[in-house]
Amino acid sequence: MTHLRPHASSSMVRLNIGGKKFCTTIDTLTQSEPESMLAAMFSGRHTVCQDSDEGYVFVDRDGKHFRHILNWLRDGIIPTLNDSEYSELLREAEYYQLIGLMDGIKSALNKGKENEEMGTELTRIDIIKCIQSEKVRFRGVNLSGIDLSKLDLSYVDFSFACLKNAFFSRANLQCAKFKDVDAEASIFHNATLRECEFTGANLRGALLAGANLQSANLQDSILIDCSFCGADLRSAHLQTADLTNANLEGANLEGANLKGAKLTNTNLKGANLQRAYLRRVNLRDTLHFFSQHLEGAKLDGANLLGAIR
Repeated sequence: MTHLRPHASSSMVRLNIGGKKFCTTIDTLTQSEPESMLAAMFSGRHTVCQDSDEGYVFVDRDGKHFRHILNWLRDGIIPTLNDSEYSELLREAEYYQLIGLMDGIKSALNKGKENEEMGTELTRIDIIKCIQSEKVRFRGVNLSGIDLSKLDLSYVDFSFACLKNAFFSRANLQCAKFKDVDAEASIFHNATLRECEFTGANLRGALLAGANLQSANLQDSILIDCSFCGADLRSAHLQTADLTNANLEGANLEGANLKGAKLTNTNLKGANLQRAYLRRVNLRDTLHFFSQHLEGAKLDGANLLGAIR
């Protein structure tokens, strides 16, 4: 046996899990679940044993479900399994200390059951109890219609959750994660959303009026019919977001990046677009565009046909 001390994050790793062999990268093993046992093994802080003949790192666990673990680390998707298989995968997730995967499996196991802790019956009181812990994750959980207004939910991970019609008014959600959530028609009125992650989120019809979204990441998100009236979107990332019919009246978009965003019928009346990045943006038929603050805005290649003065 030789010893391996990983140092390049993109390096390929060969794993032998109970006789089943897998190939992946250090990035996959360390980035999605940075506090897991796998991340610790390949963080570079520890030396792991490597088979000198074939170059595999051996882990004495059943490899039956390890492909699901790798797919979770790559994509964040919970596989569709029967209850017994979920139970087996849960044991493996617990061994590898994959908290997000554990939460997702528990949610899948309890789907459709009444009054289960991780099912659809989570209440405001349940959430308050949960956020007293050091790290909170509600990845993949159904929280439709829940009232979480005025709570401190900073750094909470809601990725892949169902948040339809949820209430977050005046909540502190700084640095929270909403990656790929379904938050259609949710209320974020006057919420603090600085540096939040909304990549790929569905926020169709959501109310974000008066919200603080400074440096928030809304790339590739669906923002159709959203209200951002008076919102603070300074330095926000809105690349390729769909803002069709969105209301940005009075919003502060200073330094925001809207490259490739769709702004058809978007209301920008009174919006501040100073130093905003608008290259290759489709501004066709955008309402109230030319009355805006545009000092230093980058408009190269923007489609301005039909924009109303």
